[in-house]
Amino acid sequence: MKIETADSATTPRKVSAAAVARACGVSSATVSYVMNGRGGVSVETRRRIIKTAAELGYRPIGGQRRDPLLTRVVGLILPNIVNQMYTGWAQHIISATREEGIDVFVATTQDDPDTLAQVAATLAARNVDGVIIAASLREDLRALRVFRQKRIPYVCLSRRSHHLQSDFVGINFDAAATDLMNHVLAHGYTEIATVIGPRFSTASLEREVAFVRTAAEAGVDVSGMRKISTRLDNDGGRIAAASLLGSSNPPRAVVCGSDEIAIGFMEHALSLGLRIPEDVAVVGGDGLPHSRSALISLTTVVQPMKEMAERAFDLLLDQITHPRSTHREVICEHRMYVGRTCGCQPANQSISDAH
Repeated sequence: MKIETADSATTPRKVSAAAVARACGVSSATVSYVMNGRGGVSVETRRRIIKTAAELGYRPIGGQRRDPLLTRVVGLILPNIVNQMYTGWAQHIISATREEGIDVFVATTQDDPDTLAQVAATLAARNVDGVIIAASLREDLRALRVFRQKRIPYVCLSRRSHHLQSDFVGINFDAAATDLMNHVLAHGYTEIATVIGPRFSTASLEREVAFVRTAAEAGVDVSGMRKISTRLDNDGGRIAAASLLGSSNPPRAVVCGSDEIAIGFMEHALSLGLRIPEDVAVVGGDGLPHSRSALISLTTVVQPMKEMAERAFDLLLDQITHPRSTHREVICEHRMYVGRTCGCQPANQSISDAH
C-alpha cells in the first residue's frame, strides 16, 4: 500500500525527458524536438509523446509551452447533443481536426451557466490548446474569462458575448429571420406566433427581435403569449405547442428559430388531429438535412453547417499558431429552403449536407 505524506502530496515528482523517451520507445532528442516545437517528427509519434508526457507529468524546463500545439487537444462546448445542428457541427469539426492530428474534447452544458463555468474550468485544467464554444451565454462571461485569463484561444460559434470580444462564426441572424418572416407574411397569415430558443443565446434573441420587427412593419402584432422562448430541442417545441394550441385563440402560423423546435411543435399539433399547413403553418430556422427531407419538407432557413464548423476551426488554429490581439468575424451565407409546411408547393431542391 502506498502511503502519501504531506510532502509527497504537495511536491510534484520530476519526470525527465529520458523517462518519456523510454516509455515511447524513441530517443530523448525526439522528445526534445516535440516539446520545443521543432519539425521532423511524424504526427503519430508527436501525439504519442505528448500523451505520454501528460500522463507521466513531464514538463519542459521552466514550464514553458513552446509548441503552440503542445497537447494537440481542443475543446468543443455545445448546449446539448440532442439538437442535430450541434451534432452536425461536432462531426465536421472532428473531421477537420483529425486532418491536423488534433483530438477534440466534447462537452455539453444543457444551457446551464454553472455547468458551463465548470466545463471551462475543466478544459483549462486539461491545458487544451484552444476551444470552440457554441454554448456562450449572452450575459454570463465566466467561461470566456477563464479562457482569457489562462490565455487559451477560443472561437464563438453561432452565439456570441455582448460584453467580451472574440473570434466569431455565424450567419446574419437578423437577415435570416427577416427573410423567414417575410415568407410567412407573403402567405397572408396575420395570426402569427414566434417560438425561439433561450433568450440568453444571442442567436435566439436576434431571431426573435427580427421576427417581431418584420411582422410589425407589415401591420401584424406578435406580442404577449404569442412570443415564446423554450428549450432548443424537440421537447421545447412540444411545450410551446401545448401552450399556443391550447389557448382560446391559437395562431394560424408559427415561426420557429430552430428546426428541432419546429418538428416538436408539429408532432404535438398532429397528435391533436391538426393538419399542417392546412390548420397551422410551421417554419423552422436551421435547415437540417432531415428537416428538408421529402417526409418532413419543413420550410426553413439553411445554415451552412459544414462551412461554419470548418471556418470556426480555421480561426482557432490560426489563433493557436499565430497569437494575435485582434478579433475576426466570419458571417456565412444563409439561404431559404421552401418546403410544404408553410403552405407552398415546393419545387425540387437540394438537401445536401454541405448546407
